[in-house]
Amino acid sequence: MTSMKDILDYNHSFVENAEYERFRTTKFPDRRMVILTCMDTRLIELLPHAMGFKNGDVKIIKNAGAIVSHPFGSIMRSILVAIYELNAQEVCVIGHHDCGMTGLHSSSILEKIKTNGISQERIDILSHAGVDLTKWLTGFENVKEAVTNSVRMIQNHPLLPSRIPVHGLIIHPETGRLDWVVNGYPVETEQKEAQPLD
Repeated sequence: MTSMKDILDYNHSFVENAEYERFRTTKFPDRRMVILTCMDTRLIELLPHAMGFKNGDVKIIKNAGAIVSHPFGSIMRSILVAIYELNAQEVCVIGHHDCGMTGLHSSSILEKIKTNGISQERIDILSHAGVDLTKWLTGFENVKEAVTNSVRMIQNHPLLPSRIPVHGLIIHPETGRLDWVVNGYPVETEQKEAQPLD
């Protein structure tokens, strides 16, 4: 495991040697796009490279499974901030094959929570307070459906402008191949059907 001391030692050298210069950009995404994707470690460098993005091109929001689970949660807030404050003009939800959220059931996580010292009493308090842990800690069975559901949640948000296209894609975490599963462009544009991207 990497210790914070190792990280801070490296950071000191990084700053001293001005290695940050090659990453300089602004807070505004040059390609005017905000992406919601999974926190999977395989996508950290693969996804931007597979899409031809460099530092500063897009806003990237990450969570487990690229899921918008609540219309007024932090994910949707971040998307709206990217649109209204940072000039993003398109949204992409990008799930991936072999996602850890596929087939994830709450019972597995709850068991691990208990073995890590969280009491049943504390779990029960959350349940009595109206938190549905079974739903909150459950993943999905099909990545295409999960991406489509997140796209619909964003598209139907009352604060999202109708001019903003919301796309759904699935990336292969080994090859970087993208499949376009939800085309967010209006039907009258040339791109009438979602097609795999080669």
